[in-house]
Amino acid sequence: MASMTNLLYKPVGALLGFGASLVAGMLFKQVWRIARQNEAPNATDEERRWGEILAAAALQGASFAVVKAAVDRAGAQGMRRVTGAWPS
Repeated sequence: MASMTNLLYKPVGALLGFGASLVAGMLFKQVWRIARQNEAPNATDEERRWGEILAAAALQGASFAVVKAAVDRAGAQGMRRVTGAWPS
């Protein structure tokens, strides 16, 4: 049963991961816009300083990791409710 659960969870996990990346990107942009009153910088923005570029990258990475972990955990719990087994 566990191997069947894992097989079923793979496409579900992939869709959840894609959705999580979209949500995390939107969350990051909103948080940056509220905190800094401007658009998030790209690494190649010549006018932006190193500190701002690195702070944006750190916030973006943290927001992605938190949203992805929350979505992965919720997806695994949902799979257990549906199938009775925890995906690995």
